[in-house]
Amino acid sequence: MRLTIAAVGRSRESPEQALTDLYLERARAIAPKLGISKLELVIVDTSRAASAEARMKEEAEKISSKLALGAHRVVLDEAGRTTTSEAFAQRLRQRADSGTRDLVFIIGGPDGLAPALREGAEERLALGPQTWPHLMVRAMLTEQIYRAFAILSGHPYHRPRAR
Repeated sequence: MRLTIAAVGRSRESPEQALTDLYLERARAIAPKLGISKLELVIVDTSRAASAEARMKEEAEKISSKLALGAHRVVLDEAGRTTTSEAFAQRLRQRADSGTRDLVFIIGGPDGLAPALREGAEERLALGPQTWPHLMVRAMLTEQIYRAFAILSGHPYHRPRAR
């Protein structure tokens, strides 16, 4: 399976981008053991169109042009489903086991995601009910992907809480 994080924004030097890069590097080290052949971050520029609707539409077109045909799309959406780290890991395993070739996580721009892109996704994922800065969402998502890979591979990074 190939896994892509597609995000609207800029890639710039920042503590958040450094965290994103760190967790991508760590996840890439484990990925081959799990049958993940590619893990990439694709960033498209924020639109400068006059209206929010036009910006979201342009950003959706840019993102869509970067995605593999038939990719299973998961949009990051505060109204999406929340999940535990363990359940997230199992969902990734299920996607790989079901023959999903391309799995894409999509993070919108400052105005959000175009309704067509959001509604056309197979899944919606929330990192909680709050609204997060987009650079933080990238860092948090890449950390959760790394954590999921650690869970699936038996790596000691994830320590479940005692119940």
